[in-house]
Amino acid sequence: MSTTPPVLAAELAVAWADIQRHHPELPDLAAPESLIGESSSACGIELSFERLLHEAVHGVAAARGVRDTSRAGRYHNRRFLAIADELGLDHSEEPHPSSGFSLVGLRPDTKKRYRATIDRLHRALRAHTVATTADTARSFRGPAARHGSSGGGVRVKAVCDCGRNVRVVPSVLAQAPIMCGACGQAFRIPEVVGAGVG
Repeated sequence: MSTTPPVLAAELAVAWADIQRHHPELPDLAAPESLIGESSSACGIELSFERLLHEAVHGVAAARGVRDTSRAGRYHNRRFLAIADELGLDHSEEPHPSSGFSLVGLRPDTKKRYRATIDRLHRALRAHTVATTADTARSFRGPAARHGSSGGGVRVKAVCDCGRNVRVVPSVLAQAPIMCGACGQAFRIPEVVGAGVG
């Protein structure tokens, strides 16, 4: 039985909502699509439920007015650590010299609490990876892919009618719509209007 791969941005929003069920002060995730294809050097991890929960720690800190990082967001301090503990993340005893307590992991009880959500997001991430890395003999991936960059292509501005915008590789947007978390409409790449010929 063949099914359509889940839209990753929508699955990220569902997973975020599940975290909010357990932590109601967590603000809404304004742009789940902004996490797609973007790893965080401060977090040191690719997109996953663990990364999403890490971002939720920052969301709770923002809601509380707590400054949880320094050094332009790279160093995660003990205030970050305290909220990470509340959200079910484990950590090392000693901070990393440059990133502090940014490297956190799911505790066993947290994995159990979010098991269904973790599995669902993992399936969406796997489908997204397959869809974005499928190559044919005739496909052109651009210079970023040829040179080993994680970018996978040139990003362009996609806009929503409500005024929000994101940067996205056009081929990724062509695979499935990326929906705006604010108004529910699809982001689109605006048509370029050429100069009139006189």
